[in-house]
Amino acid sequence: MKVPHDAMVVVVDGRKLLMLRNHGDADYPNLQVVQKKLHPNPKTSDQKTDSSGGASSTQSGAGAPSAAQGGSMHARGGGAQFAPSRGTMGETDFHQLEEERFAAEVAGMLRDEALHNSFESLIIVASQKTLGELRKHYHPSVSERLKGELAKDLTDHPVPEIEAALRSA
Repeated sequence: MKVPHDAMVVVVDGRKLLMLRNHGDADYPNLQVVQKKLHPNPKTSDQKTDSSGGASSTQSGAGAPSAAQGGSMHARGGGAQFAPSRGTMGETDFHQLEEERFAAEVAGMLRDEALHNSFESLIIVASQKTLGELRKHYHPSVSERLKGELAKDLTDHPVPEIEAALRSA
């Protein structure tokens, strides 16, 4: 992938952000760190207040009259009969919610930077999940400057490896 001179390269996942500026040319990027950010994502027990909710079904026979109401289940065909059941509501994934919030925050920051003309070209390097979340929040001013995306999680890689991944993409 060609990385234009002076392009902003944003390497991000659900918790980490690395903003880089290309001081090299399009073929041989020389990325310099502009900003680093680590977004806290505490353990689940620190994020939730109680356990997931429960649900129970108290209806059986979905509207068919019972024998006590004067109806005969056999005579009317009664439909499907269900025994009362208990279930639980799905557990909220607080880590995922926080990662989505962080992606929205990064997209907002990119919007602000674009509106202040802080960059003319933008390359995004992000995990697939984060990239998908970022795309939901791209402002038109960011989209028009976006020159490429690389769906890889490189936040824990040194800058020379990020440069190499961009060259080979």
